[in-house]
Amino acid sequence: MSEEQQFENEKEMNVIGHLSELRNRLIVTAVFFVIFFVIGFIYVDVIYSFIESDLPFKLSVTGLTDLISVYLTLAAVTAFIGTLPILCLQTWLFIRPGLTKPERRATLVYIPVIFILFITGLVFGYLAFVELIIPFLLSLNEGMFNEIFTYDRYFKLLFRIVIPFAIFFEIPVIAMFLTRLGIITPEFMRRTRKYAYLILVIIGAFITPPDFILQLVAIVPLILLYEISIYLSGIVYRKKMKKHREFMESDNLV
Repeated sequence: MSEEQQFENEKEMNVIGHLSELRNRLIVTAVFFVIFFVIGFIYVDVIYSFIESDLPFKLSVTGLTDLISVYLTLAAVTAFIGTLPILCLQTWLFIRPGLTKPERRATLVYIPVIFILFITGLVFGYLAFVELIIPFLLSLNEGMFNEIFTYDRYFKLLFRIVIPFAIFFEIPVIAMFLTRLGIITPEFMRRTRKYAYLILVIIGAFITPPDFILQLVAIVPLILLYEISIYLSGIVYRKKMKKHREFMESDNLV
């Protein structure tokens, strides 16, 4: 067997090994998703009671199959939230062999941070929805109509507002990670600040009702998150450049 054929065989075995490991990581994640889904399904009445306790009205269903949909929706949300740190850990374990020891320690910190920021975004979005958006929408009626609130429309509106907050609260950790990889720099984020602000304003206006105060409630935190991201990106970038200079200096000494 020639060296070229041997190299190709080793390369093919490498790819197969990576695909096999990826499959195993996905299976582990799927198993935890099913476990959390079952837990959410069992305790759906507790979860629903918690959600309903914050509402000034009672949700209605329009058909028998809607009851099943309530169970599936709440169980799926529970499973997704519970599985998120597992998914992050499995992703880290998959890429760990290609990282140096300092990189492994640094990137491992991202796992709890991602989960904490996601939960913080969920809580912030939920409180804004319950305490500000629902009272505003109810105030528009002024006794003109009989109100019937169905669970499907309620949850669609809830997810439309809460999920974007949960995702955008990840901006700081994403900025830090991309800075560490060398894809972005704090200077780049500063130069594109006005475009980022425009995008965040559009998103904030889209996920909230057409009320200036409510839109500010959404837009201001998103802009603050972007500014925090620039600051954290700067910290990561300075540490990265310091290590690079130290490496170059030690290399010159040798």
